[in-house]
Amino acid sequence: MIHQLTAVDPRAKIGKNVTIEPFTTIGANVTVGSDTWIGPNVTIMENVKIGKNCKIFPGTVIGAVPQDLKFDGEDTQVIIGDGTTLRECVTINRGTKALGYTKVGNNCLIMATSHIAHDCIVGDNVIIANGCGIAGHVEIGDFVVMGGLSAVQQFGKIGKHVMISGGSLIRKDIPPYVKVAREPISYAGINSVGLRRRGFTNDKIFEIQKIYRAVFQMKMNTTQAIEFIEKEMLPTMERDEIITFIQNSPRGIVKGYGSNKE
Repeated sequence: MIHQLTAVDPRAKIGKNVTIEPFTTIGANVTVGSDTWIGPNVTIMENVKIGKNCKIFPGTVIGAVPQDLKFDGEDTQVIIGDGTTLRECVTINRGTKALGYTKVGNNCLIMATSHIAHDCIVGDNVIIANGCGIAGHVEIGDFVVMGGLSAVQQFGKIGKHVMISGGSLIRKDIPPYVKVAREPISYAGINSVGLRRRGFTNDKIFEIQKIYRAVFQMKMNTTQAIEFIEKEMLPTMERDEIITFIQNSPRGIVKGYGSNKE
């Protein structure tokens, strides 16, 4: 299943039923899980771990050194989870000493020409559409959908189940369960369609809507909104997750559309 016109370093570990198409290069200390397909003209450089049942399309480069002037040759890696698809010309860089790795989770779809920089953590079941740019040290939660040609500033945080409109410039953190759109990027409602598809009940979606009504629509600043939520709404996993995300966002979260809140 490994074409004779490939270059596989003898120190690489290739699992069972792996297909590697011609003109692909695989470097040292690379691990490829079973049943993975690697297309032609793929470059997998050193210190990369790829899971089972992945699909990697032509032109993709995984494990190149970071585009970070502070990188000093430290021993870092890229980790790709099971069932993930990387489409044409995706680039994923190794980590730096800041974190030590760049990680993409299970069952993700990273579409053509997107870039994931050093020290990023991408969760499970994430879809990143064509031409997105993810700068260094970005964290993206599970089930995020990022529209094409979007860009995330370094150290950004995106919560779980977020839907991002295409062409967005993301300079602020995005809390979980919401949609964001417009320019500048701002709150555009709850990702109710995505939540229903993933089994959230109407009552749970209504609870999340009430929380974000306080955050974005009741003319309170962030501190006042959190105090109101903690006082008026019963503790739940989702409530506490939203509060914790907002409180742990040094750069602040996106604002409501047309809001001047600080």
